[in-house]
Amino acid sequence: MENYEINKNTVALYAMGNKTRVYEEDSNFVINKTANEIMEESCKYFGSSLAGRKKGTESLIGVSYKAPIIVEESSNIIFFPTSSPRLADCSWLRLSYINRYYYENNKLIVEFKNKDKIVLDTSYGIVDNQVLRATRLESVLNGRKLEKNIQKDV
Repeated sequence: MENYEINKNTVALYAMGNKTRVYEEDSNFVINKTANEIMEESCKYFGSSLAGRKKGTESLIGVSYKAPIIVEESSNIIFFPTSSPRLADCSWLRLSYINRYYYENNKLIVEFKNKDKIVLDTSYGIVDNQVLRATRLESVLNGRKLEKNIQKDV
């Protein structure tokens, strides 16, 4: 499987050099593409580009560096990078599937709602900040959807 689009079951894209371990709700598998390539192709599949989605995030919440991305807005599919997307080891995590994250043996563990876990070589503070940014983006997106629905009902 070399063509993969992020979908409602996608939990995380774990960077492994030129490959990516894709975590879904009930499985995980390796794709011979970088996590950033999968993000770019998925954004294009849903009608934009990764750069376009970054610009959208910047206009919504003012964040341009390590920006969380709305991959698909109607289903609130929001991912955030674990490091600069310019780096090969940048993984992408889906906000809505994170259960918790914590340190264990000097490693950061991210646990998803389906109990899958990944180990990241980053700090708690970085992931915590990314979760906050992505949550803010989700809040603004939901607020706009709510406004639009209220205007339709009036």
